[in-house]
Amino acid sequence: MLKIAIYGKGGIGKSTITSNLAAAFATLGKKVIQIGCDPKADSTINLLGGTTPIPVMNYMREYDEDPETIEDISKEGFGGVLCIETGGPTPGLGCAGRGIIATFQLLEDLELFEKQQPDVVLYDVLGDVVCGGFAAPIREGYASKVLIVTSGEKMALYAANNINTAVQNFEDRSYAKVYGIVLNHRNVENEKEKVQAFADAAGLPIVGEIARSPEITYYEDRGKTVVEGDPDCEVSRSFLKLAEELLAAEE
Repeated sequence: MLKIAIYGKGGIGKSTITSNLAAAFATLGKKVIQIGCDPKADSTINLLGGTTPIPVMNYMREYDEDPETIEDISKEGFGGVLCIETGGPTPGLGCAGRGIIATFQLLEDLELFEKQQPDVVLYDVLGDVVCGGFAAPIREGYASKVLIVTSGEKMALYAANNINTAVQNFEDRSYAKVYGIVLNHRNVENEKEKVQAFADAAGLPIVGEIARSPEITYYEDRGKTVVEGDPDCEVSRSFLKLAEELLAAEE
């Protein structure tokens, strides 16, 4: 099972990257689960035609009990991708990180992975925080690889460095390790050179490049990933190429 946690600065495009990767893996015939680890609960929206499943934390508040089945807190999206959102606490109350921990424990209790037997699991993780509950996706076997999404913008690279440092600090605990960097282009001046310099300094490869593309926005406005909307366009081929490389590395 290929298990990947995707981190990066808030607003850098993690959900776009994650959902298009999920669609790419599904297009390649793989059974995929995507778990959104963000209180906004919008990670899977473009796999589900603009809708989302009821977030786990919302379900528990609304019904005052744990869900009895995976079907209570999931929806099947494009290509059969099983979509789950952790959600978060009532705004201003509680800790989103603890919500992630509670969700992961629930998914264990419901035997998600044993029953679904996925080929690929993707975790889309809030912002650039790698502590407490936000570190849950990279510990205790949930994920084995970390992808860091960045552009050439200063704060995105700053966050990428913090994430890489945090993950390195967990190395002696058998946590997931950083597999590489995904460059999500923002058309910053000398962007590739800036990200390449960071990658070289960190000793990490750039494993994927996603061009700034109007096709992504066009299909997201219609509740789709670009991989679903136009699998043959250049940016879709970038996602498919990255998915193929990740599968090959796992095998």
